[in-house]
Amino acid sequence: MTFEHTSVLLNETVDSLLVKPDGTYVDGTLGGGGHAEAVLTRLSGKGRLIGIDQDEDAVRAAGERLKPFGERVVIVRSNYCRIREILSELCIEQVDGIYLDLGVSSYQLDTADRGFTYRADAPLDMRMDQRNPRTAADLVNGLDESGLCRILREYGEERFAKNIARAIVREREKKPIETTGELVELIRASIPAKMLAKGGHPAKRTFQALRIEVNRELEVLNESIDTMINLLKPGGRLSIITFHSLEDRIVKTRFKVNEKPCICPPDFPVCVCGRQSKGRIITRKPVLPGDKELEDNKRSKSSKLRVFERGS
Repeated sequence: MTFEHTSVLLNETVDSLLVKPDGTYVDGTLGGGGHAEAVLTRLSGKGRLIGIDQDEDAVRAAGERLKPFGERVVIVRSNYCRIREILSELCIEQVDGIYLDLGVSSYQLDTADRGFTYRADAPLDMRMDQRNPRTAADLVNGLDESGLCRILREYGEERFAKNIARAIVREREKKPIETTGELVELIRASIPAKMLAKGGHPAKRTFQALRIEVNRELEVLNESIDTMINLLKPGGRLSIITFHSLEDRIVKTRFKVNEKPCICPPDFPVCVCGRQSKGRIITRKPVLPGDKELEDNKRSKSSKLRVFERGS
């Protein structure tokens, strides 16, 4: 299957970076290379783009797509949490812009044997990086009931987390749960019939929660934003596209902390903590997809773009 993914908020993201022709930019979630291609078309022969992705299929596909840009693009198979080390290895101290698209690609969702989708029966995998030894099956069959319940509640915001966790533990005592289809049936049986009738796939929240835990998505995001801001040159921008409230909350919070880091009590007349602002938030409200994009790409529906600019 060809690696296909429609880049969400493409023009809005590239415009937000204020691309300098001779600048250096980092695509932390390269995917199929859609955003990267748009950035590269705005760079001169002296410009440079570093693309990072942990998915082997994405790296291969993006490499083919971006081949015409030659040495202006460097692709690294890794997680963007290693951005500081990656740039150091390339002898780059600071960059003009960094951007992330945190969505799961259409290829990953539509390739059943990757285990991301609840619409087909396949091995329960969900790894973005298949070098990662831990799969969703390991979580489902290895975590205790309280651990499963916590993940489903925190990462999936699942109302029936307790029911689902209990059903999983009960079923795996008979045999390991190995496929997405087996898990979907357990979830269906754990949710009241009147809630099933309300629309939306009953497994959506559980699958989201397991995927986030398998890939440590929220931990990596929360731990990386400050580092990325520190790697920007003065006036450089960090642009992040999120797809659910958990991601968006982290981005919004870390941007606020970097803009106004003071931890002095509100009643202090002057700041005594000495913490300095790293820059300013460009998007007081997130940028959302327009009507045309929503019509053309239904998967863009929940996307939000937030942008931070590094100060001098």
